[in-house]
Amino acid sequence: MSEDSRPMSILSETDCWKLLEGTALGRLVTSVDGHPAIFPVNFAVQRRTVLFRTAEGTKLVSTAINNNVLFEADGHGTAEGWSVIVKGVARALRDDDDIADAQRAQLLPWPATDKPHFVRIRPLSVTGRRFLFGPEPDPAPSKDFTGARADAH
Repeated sequence: MSEDSRPMSILSETDCWKLLEGTALGRLVTSVDGHPAIFPVNFAVQRRTVLFRTAEGTKLVSTAINNNVLFEADGHGTAEGWSVIVKGVARALRDDDDIADAQRAQLLPWPATDKPHFVRIRPLSVTGRRFLFGPEPDPAPSKDFTGARADAH
């Protein structure tokens, strides 16, 4: 079976970044009060980092306390889908130069709310998979307790 026809294939890091650059909604996975938490965020890719904006609150506090995060984005069409996971370190931007750099990404909040804080995720690893959709394969013939194929009787 060729790599292009396998139901699941591993994406290169370059392909992962290309897919991330082409989408705008992902999920931040962090820890809040010792429990896993997941937050949808719109984001931008800037020089192989993930950038999002947030207001005061749980996302900002959790990235300050537990800066080791996961970020996941995915997409799909009618015949295939993909998923990319960025494991990294999140840091709220405080320096004026860093904030000015982040503003060049032209990342606007989706809801009509003030989200003055930029958070950048610097990756430690980036992994991804592509999935080809199709029918479920036929199940293997079952065997009876003697080891003989059940459909051979």
